[in-house]
Amino acid sequence: MSESVAIVTGASSGIGRATALRLARDFANVAIVARAGEQLSSVAAQIRALGSTPLVVDLDLMEPTAGDIVVTRTLERFGRIDALLNIAGAVPGVDVLRMTDAQWQAGMELKFHGARRLTIAAWQALKISRGAVVFTSGTAAITPKPAAAAVGAINAAIEALAKAFAERGIEDGVQVNSISPGAIMTGRRLGMLENAAAAKGVTIEQASAAFLAQAGIARFGEAAEIAEAMAFAVSPAARWMTGTVLRIDGGEVKSV
Repeated sequence: MSESVAIVTGASSGIGRATALRLARDFANVAIVARAGEQLSSVAAQIRALGSTPLVVDLDLMEPTAGDIVVTRTLERFGRIDALLNIAGAVPGVDVLRMTDAQWQAGMELKFHGARRLTIAAWQALKISRGAVVFTSGTAAITPKPAAAAVGAINAAIEALAKAFAERGIEDGVQVNSISPGAIMTGRRLGMLENAAAAKGVTIEQASAAFLAQAGIARFGEAAEIAEAMAFAVSPAARWMTGTVLRIDGGEVKSV
């Protein structure tokens, strides 16, 4: 574990929270980033209980200077950066004919530009440590639907961005990959199922069964399962894996 340092964005809930807690087993120090201070404090307490030292960075990655702030605070506290996991960024599922410019821009600012700016800000430190970066996309990148046009477009853009960083990383000694989760049972997923059930006048169980049947999968994934993949992607065991999109979706994407 030495004095290794990981930054995890979107760490207040869902996959980000699960990843921050999982990385506390491998990294001596974990900087957790989100715009939900009270929830971050709870995650920080759990990280301490696991024997790692947390740094809470409560800010909005949509702000243009946020990436620089995260990196500055992390280096001031720990002196190095070994891994960056870009997980923040929920994109609203709105029909392609109804989504406004503001909604498109908000999705891009947080999930795409927020991750891009933070990665650039951390790059020099990652070069020094020969560290690793993970971006988070999603299955909609290659299976876009009209009701989730922005999700698909932004996820596809993230996968292309990760490939570009990976190419530069070969030269600079920084490993870059992206992980594409499928349907994961998080608080946000539960809310989507509740909305679907209300709209159709069915139970949440029936709405869940309908979604699983349509997606062609046996069950929803768990955030902890994605966290294990995140931990692997920044571990020594994965050092020759770069420029890869790792899809973990229970078989939802049927293409090769």
